[in-house]
Amino acid sequence: MATQQHLPPVDPAKLAAIRKRYAEEANKRLRPEGTGQFQQLTLAEESRLRSLAEDPWVDHPALNAQPSPIESGATYRFFVLGAGFGGLQFAVRLLNEGIVKSVDEIRLADAAGGFGGTWYWNRFPGLHCDIESYVYLPLLEETGYVPSHKYAPAAEIREHAERIAERWNLREKTLFRTDIESTVWDDASQLWTVKAVEHRGPGAVPITRIFRAQYVYLAAGVLTRPQVPKIPGLPSFKGEFFHTARWNYQISGGSQSNQTLTGLKGKKVAVIGTAATAIAVIPEVAKYADELFVIQRTPAYVKPRNQRPTKLEQFQTRVAPTKGWQYERQLNLNAWMTNSAKPGVENLVNDGWTDMPAYSAILGSRKHGIIDPSPENLERHVDAFHAQDLPAMESIRARVESIVKDPETAEKLKPWYPSWCKRPTFSDFYLQTFNRPNVRLVDTDGKGPDAITERGIVVAGKEYPVDIIIFSTGYKAITGNGSPSARTGVNIIGRGGLSLDEKWGAQGAATLHGYASAGFPNLFFSGTNQATITGNNIFMLGLIAKHIIHWISEGEKHVGNGKRAIIEVTREAEEAHTAEILKRAPYFAALAGCTPGYFNSYGEGNAITDPEEKVKRAKGSTWAEGTRSFLDYIERWREEGSLRGLAIQPARELKALL
Repeated sequence: MATQQHLPPVDPAKLAAIRKRYAEEANKRLRPEGTGQFQQLTLAEESRLRSLAEDPWVDHPALNAQPSPIESGATYRFFVLGAGFGGLQFAVRLLNEGIVKSVDEIRLADAAGGFGGTWYWNRFPGLHCDIESYVYLPLLEETGYVPSHKYAPAAEIREHAERIAERWNLREKTLFRTDIESTVWDDASQLWTVKAVEHRGPGAVPITRIFRAQYVYLAAGVLTRPQVPKIPGLPSFKGEFFHTARWNYQISGGSQSNQTLTGLKGKKVAVIGTAATAIAVIPEVAKYADELFVIQRTPAYVKPRNQRPTKLEQFQTRVAPTKGWQYERQLNLNAWMTNSAKPGVENLVNDGWTDMPAYSAILGSRKHGIIDPSPENLERHVDAFHAQDLPAMESIRARVESIVKDPETAEKLKPWYPSWCKRPTFSDFYLQTFNRPNVRLVDTDGKGPDAITERGIVVAGKEYPVDIIIFSTGYKAITGNGSPSARTGVNIIGRGGLSLDEKWGAQGAATLHGYASAGFPNLFFSGTNQATITGNNIFMLGLIAKHIIHWISEGEKHVGNGKRAIIEVTREAEEAHTAEILKRAPYFAALAGCTPGYFNSYGEGNAITDPEEKVKRAKGSTWAEGTRSFLDYIERWREEGSLRGLAIQPARELKALL
């Protein structure tokens, strides 16, 4: 066990003072209701709020005119929930590795009206990926596509999702505008029964379809349920409002392809929220609004983006010179992000993700080994992270001071928390925007707005009249044990009527390698519980697809040609894997003092004192030694070859079903 890390040379008194300031700022923002301080738009009582979650991009007549790719009573070999990059990568790998003979064996469904997942929904002005395009956009080698910039704009990313769907003929196999209500294991047929509800537009009666599938893969993301704070008086506001997750260009003017926001001219606009989305939105809104009020509860930490266009020759010679370049570049970035790059290894991406080694407090790192959980050592462990982090965060605070001309505004924009408590943001324009005469920071000192009136927003007893409110207040956080049911909104019932949500609720997360659970044969899911978190979500989804498809491929070889395989995790295997997760969980001790936010479900975990509940929560931790260590762990499992921990049986002969 690792017992003590080398502390960087930081004055202990200074470190103690910084940690005290961090704790004070976090406590300001702790609210007893936790995630209950927000309301999910789709569940709001007021129809005006519910309407903010409607799909503004869907073409209902065009989709209604197309034949449905999924029919009631049919049986499909593979059903994939999610048509974002997770579902697309899984489907493409099924095809490329010959697991399916043709695309006819695959069906996908998504609540959106098109491909792209979060990139379908999010089309707000200023949006780019915050991870380098060359490692973020999947299947660049296979498609031959070269991103236009180091950080691709949102429309280009969505177009790449469409490109993948077209290239592998997935469009006609995907049912859009569809919620999956349940997936239930049927012991008689040894298939999953899936209930899907397709929403066909305003005034149209939804269509419910019930079908069966041999394999189910849940690839739906978590940034899917936009929320707003429960601010008193919100429904009374007489002006316009909308949420950044469903940007309303009818109000703002412009479009995703032409972000000239002429509808904001002459208007007083408020943006509520200052996280990653707002960092992109605020500079664009400021160009057009007569007055812009930025309502801030917690400052973001903002690093320079240093955007630049792709030079084709440089891309071909420096970025993509050899086969397999993208995977190697993804691994290289992850090594630098997790503070585990070996001496002499070149920093290929070399951006703001790679110069903050303490961010590995949330991603994990093999550099620390397994942490001795004694209280004294945990305190040393946390101290070491803070000492390592302090120069980076001091640099970020100094950058605010150097850019923002008004000292009082600059002071309020400084982030007082460690780097690992929030996802970093990147912009070459955000801080500079506060030097504009039409932009005003309204800092709420961690409290949020007091109220909303018919004509404005009240903060600290003062009303700020506005015409338009833009909510940049994120998405519903996953609470509790984060079961795949809770994450996807699907009621999952396995063998013997066992609910996956109830199983995890009773005992905590329980998986083999993070991607399947005992009692739920032929059901697989994406996620970070008991697996790895990479910071680059698309990279992670590709790793998940590879591993699950290995299980399926080897399982089908095991039962022989022409037979259906039933692949199920054993309870012994998930208990053994859970023990490995728990053994490493003390590594994440530094997260306990974080300022409330999406990462920690707005501080709900801080209130847990029951030891058994704490252990249950710890079971849902990610692999604490980082992605490369986790890959070594599962690759050794694959290379061993016995499929240890999987119970694989041939299904009873029901050939007419498939």
